[in-house]
Amino acid sequence: MIVSTTPTLQGHEITEYRGIVCGEVVIGAHLGKDILASFTNLVGGRSNAYESTLRETRDGAMDEMIEEARKLGANAIVGAKFDYTVIGQNGSMMMVAVSGTAVTAD
Repeated sequence: MIVSTTPTLQGHEITEYRGIVCGEVVIGAHLGKDILASFTNLVGGRSNAYESTLRETRDGAMDEMIEEARKLGANAIVGAKFDYTVIGQNGSMMMVAVSGTAVTAD
Protein backbone atom coordinates (compact mmCIF):
# COMPACT_ATOMS: atom_id res chain seq x y z
CA MET A 1 0.00 0.00 0.00
CA ILE A 2 1.43 3.36 -1.05
CA VAL A 3 0.85 6.06 1.58
CA SER A 4 1.66 9.64 0.66
CA THR A 5 1.26 13.01 2.32
CA THR A 6 0.84 14.58 -1.10
CA PRO A 7 -2.49 14.80 -2.95
CA THR A 8 -1.08 12.94 -5.98
CA LEU A 9 1.19 9.98 -6.63
CA GLN A 10 4.10 10.67 -8.95
CA GLY A 11 4.11 8.15 -11.80
CA HIS A 12 0.60 6.90 -10.98
CA GLU A 13 -2.83 8.04 -12.06
CA ILE A 14 -5.59 8.07 -9.45
CA THR A 15 -8.52 6.28 -11.08
CA GLU A 16 -10.99 6.19 -8.20
CA TYR A 17 -11.48 7.87 -4.85
CA ARG A 18 -12.70 5.33 -2.27
CA GLY A 19 -13.22 7.57 0.76
CA ILE A 20 -11.61 9.05 3.84
CA VAL A 21 -9.78 6.58 6.07
CA CYS A 22 -8.50 7.04 9.62
CA GLY A 23 -6.56 5.29 12.29
CA GLU A 24 -6.39 6.28 15.95
CA VAL A 25 -4.40 4.84 18.83
CA VAL A 26 -4.47 6.05 22.43
CA ILE A 27 -1.71 4.89 24.73
CA GLY A 28 -0.99 5.63 28.35
CA ALA A 29 2.49 6.29 29.63
CA HIS A 30 3.40 4.27 32.69
CA LEU A 31 5.37 5.20 35.80
CA GLY A 32 8.64 3.67 34.58
CA LYS A 33 8.67 5.75 31.43
CA ASP A 34 7.73 8.86 33.40
CA ILE A 35 10.68 8.32 35.75
CA LEU A 36 13.10 7.74 32.86
CA ALA A 37 11.79 10.83 31.05
CA SER A 38 12.17 12.93 34.21
CA PHE A 39 15.77 11.81 34.56
CA THR A 40 16.47 12.59 30.90
CA ASN A 41 14.88 16.00 31.40
CA LEU A 42 17.31 16.73 34.24
CA VAL A 43 20.49 15.65 32.46
CA GLY A 44 19.45 16.46 28.90
CA GLY A 45 19.19 14.29 25.85
CA ARG A 46 16.50 12.31 24.12
CA SER A 47 13.92 10.20 25.88
CA ASN A 48 14.21 6.78 24.26
CA ALA A 49 11.32 5.47 26.36
CA TYR A 50 8.88 8.08 25.05
CA GLU A 51 10.26 7.99 21.51
CA SER A 52 9.72 4.23 21.38
CA THR A 53 6.15 4.59 22.66
CA LEU A 54 5.44 7.34 20.15
CA ARG A 55 6.82 5.23 17.28
CA GLU A 56 4.69 2.22 18.31
CA THR A 57 1.60 4.41 18.60
CA ARG A 58 2.18 6.06 15.22
CA ASP A 59 2.76 2.68 13.54
CA GLY A 60 -0.43 1.30 15.10
CA ALA A 61 -2.47 4.23 13.79
CA MET A 62 -0.95 3.76 10.30
CA ASP A 63 -1.79 0.05 10.37
CA GLU A 64 -5.43 0.83 11.25
CA MET A 65 -5.72 3.38 8.45
CA ILE A 66 -4.17 1.03 5.89
CA GLU A 67 -6.49 -1.80 6.93
CA GLU A 68 -9.51 0.49 6.52
CA ALA A 69 -8.29 1.45 3.03
CA ARG A 70 -7.86 -2.20 2.06
CA LYS A 71 -11.44 -2.91 3.14
CA LEU A 72 -12.56 -0.21 0.71
CA GLY A 73 -10.61 -1.85 -2.12
CA ALA A 74 -7.95 0.89 -2.29
CA ASN A 75 -4.31 0.32 -3.15
CA ALA A 76 -3.03 3.72 -2.02
CA ILE A 77 -3.71 6.57 0.40
CA VAL A 78 -3.07 10.21 -0.47
CA GLY A 79 -3.09 13.32 1.67
CA ALA A 80 -2.06 11.45 4.83
CA LYS A 81 -1.92 13.71 7.88
CA PHE A 82 -0.80 12.91 11.43
CA ASP A 83 -2.14 14.52 14.57
CA TYR A 84 -0.59 14.06 18.02
CA THR A 85 -2.59 14.99 21.12
CA VAL A 86 -2.02 14.62 24.85
CA ILE A 87 -5.25 13.67 26.62
CA GLY A 88 -6.47 12.37 29.96
CA GLN A 89 -6.04 13.61 33.49
CA ASN A 90 -2.67 15.32 33.91
CA GLY A 91 -1.82 14.54 30.28
CA SER A 92 -1.31 10.87 31.12
CA MET A 93 -2.26 9.56 27.69
CA MET A 94 -1.31 10.29 24.13
CA MET A 95 -3.41 9.91 21.02
CA VAL A 96 -1.99 9.60 17.55
CA ALA A 97 -4.50 9.94 14.73
CA VAL A 98 -3.77 9.66 11.03
CA SER A 99 -6.16 10.26 8.17
CA GLY A 100 -6.06 10.34 4.41
CA THR A 101 -8.01 9.58 1.27
CA ALA A 102 -8.12 5.97 0.08
CA VAL A 103 -7.70 5.74 -3.69
CA THR A 104 -7.21 3.26 -6.49
CA ALA A 105 -4.21 4.13 -8.61
CA ASP A 106 -2.58 2.43 -11.57
